[in-house]
Amino acid sequence: MTVAVAIAVAVAVALAAFVAYLAVRGSLRGEVDRALEEQRVVPPPGVAQGRGGPFGQRFGRLPARFGGATPFIQLIDAGDGVELRGPEPIAMPVAERARDVAAGVAEAYFSDVDVRGTHTRVLTVPVGDGVAVQFGRSLEPSDSVLSRLRLILVLVVLGGVALAVALGRLVSRNVVAPIAEVSDAARHIAQTEDLGRRIEVQTHDEVGELAEHFNQMLDTLERSVAAQRQLVADASHELRTPITSLRTNIEVLAESEALPPDERAQLLEDVEAQTTELGMLVADLIELARGDEPRRESEDVRLDALVSEALTRARRHAPGITFEAQLEPAVLDGTRERLARAVNNLLDNAAKHSPPGGVVHVTAGPSGVRVRDHGTGVPDEDLPHLFDRFYRGASSRGRPGSGLGLAIVRQVAEQHGGTVRATNAPEGGAEFTLELPATTPTGEVEPTTPSLWRQ
Repeated sequence: MTVAVAIAVAVAVALAAFVAYLAVRGSLRGEVDRALEEQRVVPPPGVAQGRGGPFGQRFGRLPARFGGATPFIQLIDAGDGVELRGPEPIAMPVAERARDVAAGVAEAYFSDVDVRGTHTRVLTVPVGDGVAVQFGRSLEPSDSVLSRLRLILVLVVLGGVALAVALGRLVSRNVVAPIAEVSDAARHIAQTEDLGRRIEVQTHDEVGELAEHFNQMLDTLERSVAAQRQLVADASHELRTPITSLRTNIEVLAESEALPPDERAQLLEDVEAQTTELGMLVADLIELARGDEPRRESEDVRLDALVSEALTRARRHAPGITFEAQLEPAVLDGTRERLARAVNNLLDNAAKHSPPGGVVHVTAGPSGVRVRDHGTGVPDEDLPHLFDRFYRGASSRGRPGSGLGLAIVRQVAEQHGGTVRATNAPEGGAEFTLELPATTPTGEVEPTTPSLWRQ
């Protein structure tokens, strides 16, 4: 990055210096040309007509300082004649183009010539009768200025490059350092699996946003890993009891061949019940683990139809419970399988805590799903923990279940941008509200079930 900045600045400064040099050179040349234009003189008519004698070349010595403020002047004809008319008898070289100007076949022009080692600017103009006059002025003062200017511009370019390198390193240090810190943090995490490291956000620019997003990613990853570890720890704890009990019963069955038939039947019944409980626990654990995965492809789900299907299932599993339902058409963008599992868990929980012959009220619509039972309700101290994994209140410890059903409900609600809460109804019993971002379908929709029905 520093090299790129230095090259860019060097090119920019060099171009600016080149343009400045051309501008100064053009200005100095312009001043010399204007001075030559002002020095135009017409030679005496006798000389122009040849009456002053034939043209001859009279060369004299070169003065210590050629030109100066007074231009050098010489007359030329179309042939090879040259007549010196300047204060110093110094002849300038005559080009073929200058003879053409004297002959009247070319226009006046400026040219640079070398006169005995002196860089000279020459203006050649016709004066008629086959004669042209040449005015010369030394360019040494201009060349001296341009030489010093070139040195200054070179120093400016070099200084600009040096300054660009210094600024480039400073900028690179400020810009690259946070990126390098992010890279070091990623390398450290990959090598040590330490998710507790964070990057200090010192700026609010794009690099600062990168560091902040990286920290947010680490927060999410750390929570996910912590949840997985907690799930494994909780599962190990919860699986230990039924597995130990199952192993004990199997050992008793294997070693006690002389058990009475009724005791043997009781042991087999216990083994079957423990196996079922273990299977339910494993299924719930798998469901929780699947819920930690990224959300699958979603679809439009008719929430009222989904609740209607869940009620049909609940009636089969709890035939002694009456379900009263009020369903309104509602559409939700989500994963049908997971939503059905959440609704089934709410209905199973309500049926499990209802007295024999009890009634469960269910409403569903654009606001979500509400399930209310007429059981004993939930103790106030249990309400904040109902949706924790493996939590079982005092009133639930004697009932079958893994303690994961409501945790799955909360997980599904959060995945779909909703919430779930539990309260105690004023008339008795518990009420669970699953709020989901559902909407009323557009157009005419046929209800899947009567809006109010009992079973």
